[in-house]
Amino acid sequence: MQNQYDIPAMGFGTYARKGEAGIAAMLIALETGYRHLDTAQDYGTEKEVGEAIGRSGLNRSEVFVTTKIATGNLGAGALIPSLRESLDNLQLDQLDLTLIHWPSPNNAVPLPVYIEQLAEAHALGLTRLIGVSNFTIAMLEQTQAILGDLKIANNQFELNPLLQNKKLASYCINKGISVTCYLPIARGILGDVPVIAEIAARNAATPEQVALAFEFAKGYIAIPTSSRADRIRSNYLATKLVLSNADIAAIEAVDRGQRVIDPARGPDWD
Repeated sequence: MQNQYDIPAMGFGTYARKGEAGIAAMLIALETGYRHLDTAQDYGTEKEVGEAIGRSGLNRSEVFVTTKIATGNLGAGALIPSLRESLDNLQLDQLDLTLIHWPSPNNAVPLPVYIEQLAEAHALGLTRLIGVSNFTIAMLEQTQAILGDLKIANNQFELNPLLQNKKLASYCINKGISVTCYLPIARGILGDVPVIAEIAARNAATPEQVALAFEFAKGYIAIPTSSRADRIRSNYLATKLVLSNADIAAIEAVDRGQRVIDPARGPDWD
């Protein structure tokens, strides 16, 4: 499962996957078949990602690596040195995808300041693709105007059956911006949703597999995470699950707009 940017649709999130236990979880993911590791400067897991790739025996070209620039590194002259530090932590020469993790709270750093630095990072070859995270439609439009011919490859935001973010997701897909879903399995509460539980039972699947299969059917990328080997492997089986059109329509109807990540200084969501 790929998209126009060849980003593997099934990614492994590395939030909270720290130390040897975190490396072990990443190694299980890579052994299982995941080929996309998602980290961030704020996660403090970049070193673990680099170590896991090194120990996996996989070639660098086989693992897609995403990191995200912390809001503290958005100021003038700060982004590129921070990205070089990320590359050192990851033991990599180049990122596959670098995202702005959050727009600067209350526009403390004007958007052009960090978007222009992100474009410079791309020009320097520090990252193959660039994108954003938690950006609204208005911010995406402003960003693309600054970038000109350089494309926004990805927007990562909270998306799962209970928060489908349909307006923003549709905008991104229509504009050729790939969508990455964080919290794609809604922290394990989907089994309490009767429609999803029924679809899971009928397909001999878990509710989490159903959610991920739904996201893949919509053309999205998803980055579930777990510290447990059984769940890491179980989630991966979603790549083999094909939902019917009726199942997809039924899941579309359970959208509650139920947002989990909503910081006080976050953007005005679409």
